[in-house]
Amino acid sequence: MNANNPSGPTVHPYTREMAMIHPVFRRESRLLAELVQEVRPADTARSGILAEHWRLYSIGLHAHHTGEDEMLWPVLLPHLDLDAEQVLAMEAQHRALDEGIAEVQRLMDRWEAGALAEDRDELADALRRHHRQLCAHLDEEERNVTPLVALHVNEKQWLAVGERGLAETPRNRLMIALGAILEDTSPEERQEFMARMPLAARVLWRILGQRQYRRETDRIREGRRVSA
Repeated sequence: MNANNPSGPTVHPYTREMAMIHPVFRRESRLLAELVQEVRPADTARSGILAEHWRLYSIGLHAHHTGEDEMLWPVLLPHLDLDAEQVLAMEAQHRALDEGIAEVQRLMDRWEAGALAEDRDELADALRRHHRQLCAHLDEEERNVTPLVALHVNEKQWLAVGERGLAETPRNRLMIALGAILEDTSPEERQEFMARMPLAARVLWRILGQRQYRRETDRIREGRRVSA
């Protein structure tokens, strides 16, 4: 039931957005391991580019998980009984991921300074471990928790989670964040997602954002093709 209108129908959140955001982290964590492994020894210019990309990626992932921990799970848990264990497992997995991220950051800092081959290889291994751990977590969240969110979290509560994430995104990174989300979407998903955005944001994406995102990904991926 709607919390503000007990006699009215339940308003389900737009949980499809979660299934559109998660591929960003799956893709970028995979690419980071591949791109780091390809860097030539002593290429500190390249190691600096990828270290900065990792920093922005890890900030975005932390903001995504913190938004769930602080704004989504507390809304969801009072509605659950035995299913609460599944949500608590998500919180525990977030903490475990934080430990892996800290390890990658330590290795990234060391590699960035000199781009030594042995540091590169150790870092790439840690990035691959992070990717596997993250994908397992996201798979479990989508399988076990997203259906509970659809049942028990109303649209206003869901939008508050998204607004929190938007507020934590630097304004000069908004179009890049949008491009990252749209890159792996189907034409139908893209149309639906863009339709929910303000007109000004849609226009900005068409005239500026697409080119900005392509420049960014060309710099990071050294010309690998993107679809956004």
